[in-house]
Amino acid sequence: MVEIERKFLVKSEGFKTDAFKHTEIIQGFLNTHKERTVRVRVKGEKGFLTVKGKSTSNGLSRFEWEKEIKIEEAKALLQLCEKGVIEKIRYEVKVGQHIFEIDEFFGDNKGLIVAEVELNNENETFVKPSWLGQEVTGQIKYYNSLLSKAPYNTWN
Repeated sequence: MVEIERKFLVKSEGFKTDAFKHTEIIQGFLNTHKERTVRVRVKGEKGFLTVKGKSTSNGLSRFEWEKEIKIEEAKALLQLCEKGVIEKIRYEVKVGQHIFEIDEFFGDNKGLIVAEVELNNENETFVKPSWLGQEVTGQIKYYNSLLSKAPYNTWN
């Protein structure tokens, strides 16, 4: 239940033509304590409750527990969330042996596009597509829990 991933900015929309799937996501946070976050997500026609632990010092790994819940429950729990809802479309693109998840944000985070790739270990290599930009792994301002409080449109 440890998630290992690297996160990057995206420098072009070239990924859209390669995407094999895209899903609308609305999510909020019941808790955004630095030691743990508790997220409620409506992803397409499904609901999820997720608990994430604190990231390791290099930002690559952290504990993650996720449980699918009824969509009606997820929508009800969204009403209890802290201020700041995240709205995005997640695109999934296969590159080499990996699946990149690319989030195009809307609402207060419109204009931000971030790609993540999940790895089996911290030293695993992967193919970097041409649309992949600067690495932002471990930069907490790009965590969804912080984007809900300090959205992209408020950055200087």
